[in-house]
Amino acid sequence: MRRLDGNNDTGGKAKEFRRVDYVKITIFGLAMTALWSSLHSIILPLRIADFFPAGQQATYLGLLTVTGLLLAIVVQPIAGAMSDRSGLKWGRRRPYILIGAILTLSFLPGIGLAKGWPILFATYYLLQISANTALGPYLAFIPDLVPGGKRGLASGIKGLLEILGAGISIWLIGNLMGNYATSEGGRWLWLSLGTLAAVFLGTMLATVLMVKEQPGAGGPKLPLLSTLSKTFRIDVKANPDFIRFVLSRLFFIIPLTAFQAFGLYFFRDYLAVANPAATMGNFTLVSSLCMLGMVYPAGFLSDKFGRRPIGLTSGLISAIGIGLLFFFRSYQFILTSAILMGIGFAGLMSSNWALAVDVVPKDEAGKYIGLTNLASAGGSALARLQGPMIDFFNARRFGLGYTAMLLASLTSLIVSSALLWGIKKR
Repeated sequence: MRRLDGNNDTGGKAKEFRRVDYVKITIFGLAMTALWSSLHSIILPLRIADFFPAGQQATYLGLLTVTGLLLAIVVQPIAGAMSDRSGLKWGRRRPYILIGAILTLSFLPGIGLAKGWPILFATYYLLQISANTALGPYLAFIPDLVPGGKRGLASGIKGLLEILGAGISIWLIGNLMGNYATSEGGRWLWLSLGTLAAVFLGTMLATVLMVKEQPGAGGPKLPLLSTLSKTFRIDVKANPDFIRFVLSRLFFIIPLTAFQAFGLYFFRDYLAVANPAATMGNFTLVSSLCMLGMVYPAGFLSDKFGRRPIGLTSGLISAIGIGLLFFFRSYQFILTSAILMGIGFAGLMSSNWALAVDVVPKDEAGKYIGLTNLASAGGSALARLQGPMIDFFNARRFGLGYTAMLLASLTSLIVSSALLWGIKKR
């Protein structure tokens, strides 16, 4: 596998970047998204409910995930920057993927073993550290290996697999964990965790064994403080588009995460459905199917017409979907909203990641792609901080907290679109 740019890193003739290579460099994202989507949307909300009363669950779920995401913001770019300077013969990125994945699989059982909230919180933090050790280097595969004119397509396939991972896993885990309240609830929890672990292990092995990198060229070995300083130092004058991109991505991640984080509670408390876990799974499946149908074409169109037009159009579609929820509460309109948000967020995911690959400096791809986690994790953290807000306003009027969540999501999309318009890259 080589970049299709005339020559490879060793000066030889580059091999053609084949269709199967797109899958090889992005398949690990399916498992990573499946893991975090299932934990955040289904498993953690139910485990939090084991330790806290209903009126405090959104608050503690938000605080847990926000503090964990702060760890992700720090770990992911450091791992990416360290892989940039890796001198290992079997590649710069894959050793970190292997180590991070093995640690993640080692810590995952702690979610089921936790008998109190401190152990649950500690396990979640360890998972954030280990998984992001693998994730930062993995995300550098596209700028490392994909030719410039094909990065929108590669980003579309990446988004396609991530949506597939999220949609199927939330549907499956949601239906499995729908039995969690029964006398055999522990059995269903372990079946859910085991399923996620098996997918994670399989895709990690596929990535490590099938992706072919050039040997790492190596780099200066810096002390820890110097590594931290260099990792988070951004040349603002040389990379103004990168700063705008990070802010734009941060604001579009907020609505994408908000319903994923608090949707189960929304169905349980506001709509009072009989089985909120299964309902959340089915709702996610509908939106994911729409995303699956659009993410690949969106990546292709962003190569043809540019990242900004696709991103702006997608943002408008997503905003309409969120807007429907202000005026309608019937199940039919909720599904219509899910369809529109699925289509819109598919376009945002593909065009936005292709733009990320465009604006990062190519000689520090691991570092800068890792720094995009300032947007991804930061936006997720801000979305999850809405937990205390939801509890606060719900305590004053029924459903007011969820109305505030929808308003924050709509506002975030508008801000994201405004920032996207200011980026000079097409």
